[in-house]
Amino acid sequence: QVQLVESGGGSVQAGGSLRLSCAASGYTISSAYCMGWFRRAPGKERDGVATIDSGGTTIYANSVKGRFTISQDNAKNTLYLQMNSLKPEDTAMYYCAAVPSYGGRWTYWGQGTQVTVSS
Repeated sequence: QVQLVESGGGSVQAGGSLRLSCAASGYTISSAYCMGWFRRAPGKERDGVATIDSGGTTIYANSVKGRFTISQDNAKNTLYLQMNSLKPEDTAMYYCAAVPSYGGRWTYWGQGTQVTVSS
């Protein structure tokens, strides 16, 4: 059974930093076509935050460029999201997800970790 478990969320003041982790079990993230982070703010749609593909290419939402960094440690089978210079508008539930193969969909999802940024 595939499980993605996020951790590292919490409450911080604006300007602070957090590092989110997404630990996989029952699945090897290095085999994924693409891994990513998404977020859903209260009352809003879920948005993509950052993705990293099997070649290491990263893509970021404009709102987080220069502040967030996505990475993965294949030895630990874990995906990360380093978030710096946090803003109140970054407050959301953050989810990690995986696209298992090329042309596929975001198939595997974690349960999410809450990030709250106060001004």
